[in-house]
Amino acid sequence: MVMACAAVLATVARPGHAGDEASPGWHPQVGFVQAGWAKETRSFTLGLVWPWQRAWRMGDGQWSGYWELALGRWSTSGVDGRDRAWVTQAAVTPVFRYRPAGGRSPWFFEAGVGLAVLSPIYRSPSKRFSTAFNFGDHLALGRNFGARGQYELSLRYQHFSNGGVKHPNPGEDFVQLRLAWSWR
Repeated sequence: MVMACAAVLATVARPGHAGDEASPGWHPQVGFVQAGWAKETRSFTLGLVWPWQRAWRMGDGQWSGYWELALGRWSTSGVDGRDRAWVTQAAVTPVFRYRPAGGRSPWFFEAGVGLAVLSPIYRSPSKRFSTAFNFGDHLALGRNFGARGQYELSLRYQHFSNGGVKHPNPGEDFVQLRLAWSWR
């Protein structure tokens, strides 16, 4: 599964070519890998980012945003406590990002709420989701680095649940570490 995700990422996430400048928002400009930890579950996610072509100044900072498309795998102890259970996650999330210092700071804070599909429906030894369709909301603190600021590292908190649409709805909370890189 990881190899399939990497192949899709490599195919779709190609650097821009001559002529692409006419529609920069339609091509992903950032890729990421992410690892997450919950009480009984681990996750690994690959994704692509399409930055919005707009930013807003507010006070001393700048707001911007992006669309995120993610494909991940969750691994948890099986319900019997012995075998591993695997869940595939596909998600799309609009994200708002804030940078201090008029947008020039390497530091950023972001928040997003998106839709996620989990297959099969998530079950761990202590939690059981009732739906495949869920919401994924996150908060993150991160920093850009590299000669052009082309890399970023962020620490994230992400919560998945169905928003009370159906019960049980225990939700799952992950602490995540993300490494992203821009090829523009």
